[in-house]
Amino acid sequence: MSSHYRISLDAMGGDHGLSVTVPAALAALEEHSDISLILVGDEEKIVAALSENDAADNSRITVQHASQMVDMDEPPALALRGKKDSSMRVSINLIKQGSADAVVSAGNTGALMATARFVLRTLPGIDRPAICSTIPSHNGHSHVLDLGANIDSTAEHLYQFAVMGSELSRAIDAIDEPAVGLLNIGQEDIKGNEQVKAANRLLKQGHLNYIGYVEGDDIFGDRVDVVVCDGFVGNVALKTTEGLAKMLSSMLKKNFTKSWLTKLMAFAAMPVLKSIQKQFDPRRYNGASFLGLQGIVIKSHGGADSLSFANAISVARKEIIEEVPQKIRHRLQDLVDQASVDEASVDKAPIQKEQAEV
Repeated sequence: MSSHYRISLDAMGGDHGLSVTVPAALAALEEHSDISLILVGDEEKIVAALSENDAADNSRITVQHASQMVDMDEPPALALRGKKDSSMRVSINLIKQGSADAVVSAGNTGALMATARFVLRTLPGIDRPAICSTIPSHNGHSHVLDLGANIDSTAEHLYQFAVMGSELSRAIDAIDEPAVGLLNIGQEDIKGNEQVKAANRLLKQGHLNYIGYVEGDDIFGDRVDVVVCDGFVGNVALKTTEGLAKMLSSMLKKNFTKSWLTKLMAFAAMPVLKSIQKQFDPRRYNGASFLGLQGIVIKSHGGADSLSFANAISVARKEIIEEVPQKIRHRLQDLVDQASVDEASVDKAPIQKEQAEV
């Protein structure tokens, strides 16, 4: 893998567009000396934004013009068919053309997934891509997928999510055998719907470090590295986590400003509070991976600020370095080969037994 990584940015996407993507791009370039960025969108507006940020002559920034923009509430099918020159589509095309190693967008999630899947295609053995992101946990973070790309998932899809999440954790976290859990309403085998029970059986037969069912509180615990669920459940869990974090932050501020005494207590506890705030700052976890595609696509939160979007760029860089799609492809092939060996062993067993009796 090259020591210089090229990342295309959907500069027009998200709730705030260039007011966020340009400062984020400059912050990412300052943090990482081994990347260059392609800002895709309205060339005139991008050049003006770069000039306003004193970056018009930055040699590590290239501007790629795109005449259209996908709205945040635009139906994915319309965006895919009707906006072939959108900043989103053009930035993804750059991967297909070999001009970029990854793409980052804060745009319409559905349109981004539909376009990325159409342009890049899925890896062999993957039926549906999944959205995977990190959530803070006792051991640092856990990877959770799917977070909304697939509202209805079969047992086979959940198994594929587990393989992809496990390989991502192996690559990004340097864990040899990530602990994989299947999200359920209990840990007993009798609990769960038929889809989850069937996935449980598949995962038990697979060659992953599968620890069985996990419950919602395990997402934040220390026994699991990868949590697998369908997109409906995963999205609800993610939004619940975000809502809880906001509520706790609000309650702390409210209670610590009640009186001069609580303000004094807050001042004394400030180092601890800042440390906790940093650990749970959602901006540090911005940048969800679209796993299962033949290319690296990172989705930033639509309302991300420049710090959040810069973190998403860092996630893209990390996945390029670790060659995540290639490792998922190899892992899938290894599992297919292992399954063939296991099947052959089962087929030979009766023959071996007959020979022993003779």
